[in-house]
Amino acid sequence: QVQLQASGGGLVQTGDSLRLSCAISKRTGSNNALGWFRQAPGKGREFVAAINWRGGGTRYDYSVEGRFTISRDDAKSSVYLQMNDLRPEDTALYYCAVSRYSTSTSLQENYIYWGRGTQVTVSS
Repeated sequence: QVQLQASGGGLVQTGDSLRLSCAISKRTGSNNALGWFRQAPGKGREFVAAINWRGGGTRYDYSVEGRFTISRDDAKSSVYLQMNDLRPEDTALYYCAVSRYSTSTSLQENYIYWGRGTQVTVSS
């Protein structure tokens, strides 16, 4: 069983930055894409960003494009989300996840392992 632990969330002000980390309990298969999702209060979980298993390809939701950067370090079994220029609408519980596929995907049903999430709160 693969376990994921997200960390790095916190309370920040508009315009600040945060870097989320996600530690994966064991090496995933060498061909798994990784992703970040978020869920705001009263809303469904939504896609944020994903990265191919080799890290060569990424995709982002339009709402974070240009502000967030996803990266991975397979030697450390970790995936990261650098978040810059944070806005109140970025407030949510952020989850990391492992895809069943090697190519990055925004579809939640393609992800087979999920972490518990880390809270990000952005005050105006």
